[in-house]
Amino acid sequence: MIELDPKHDRFLQPLMATLEQVAAIFERQLASEFPAVESLCSHVSRYRGKMLRPTLTLLSGVAAADGDLGVLESDDLRRLSAVFEMIHMATLVHDDVLDEADQRRGGETVNRLNDNETAVMLGDYLISNAFHLAATIGDADLTERIGRVTNTLCEGELIQLHHRDDLGLDLETYLATIRRKTAVLVGACGQLGARVAGGTEETAAALGIFGEHLGVAFQIRDDVFDLEGETEVVGKSVGRDLAKGKLTLPMIILLDSAETVTFADAVEAFRQRDASAVLQLLRDADATGKAIAFAVEQVEAAKSAIEGLPLGGTEDLLRDLADSVVDRSH
Repeated sequence: MIELDPKHDRFLQPLMATLEQVAAIFERQLASEFPAVESLCSHVSRYRGKMLRPTLTLLSGVAAADGDLGVLESDDLRRLSAVFEMIHMATLVHDDVLDEADQRRGGETVNRLNDNETAVMLGDYLISNAFHLAATIGDADLTERIGRVTNTLCEGELIQLHHRDDLGLDLETYLATIRRKTAVLVGACGQLGARVAGGTEETAAALGIFGEHLGVAFQIRDDVFDLEGETEVVGKSVGRDLAKGKLTLPMIILLDSAETVTFADAVEAFRQRDASAVLQLLRDADATGKAIAFAVEQVEAAKSAIEGLPLGGTEDLLRDLADSVVDRSH
């Protein structure tokens, strides 16, 4: 779960209790009569780590309802939260295949335990169940919006695959990619969570923008972890971006600001997949620090998006949630 200050106890206790119910919905939806499928779904349920997406969905619902915690009793809001977590889990399972990753949440990935074919089909099973569950909410427009989100997630992954080993990748293209592959889903949690709770269009739109900025910041922080984190601390395989030829923000910053000799060294280290040499060059140029600073700017933009809105006393909690996206150890 996302770690937040206990001073928000009035909201946190009901949120935590509701997240447990969301987890139960998640498990019921994926239940299968076949032990092999049950075992896979049980394994992937361990991927529920920070629960950022369902937390933001529920909190946006409370905020849009002017702080009314009674909205957490809404079956539709709970199911929507489970839908978003299911979609997120599907992307993780598929990402592990694309990245040839061995570790996730401190355990072996599905592709490592089984094979790529099983992992791909499990990801598809998660997506299929997410839309089945979304359909039970009974709002065709909502389901269509979720469909647009998943289309955009896939588009982002395809763009990233297209730009593997592209040393000319610029900041604009990088940001466009992570907005599609990560931020659009987090933004939908804010916007559609508010909408299902009966919030105004203005509030829903603002919470959607809040979520998108959080998603960008979250992905940048993850990209930095992948470069300089340790598997035992981060809880998943690291160094996969470099191994798969993905340029992320720290490397883009380094290449954009490097002198001729440093630029040549960085290009050579990247092409050789020399993780220690790349990391040293990034640290010498403070490129990872500058990337984190950019993520902090995104967090501040998220806070600005909800400034002045009547959110029923959830404002401080939302701001702390935004800060936690960058101020985390894994």
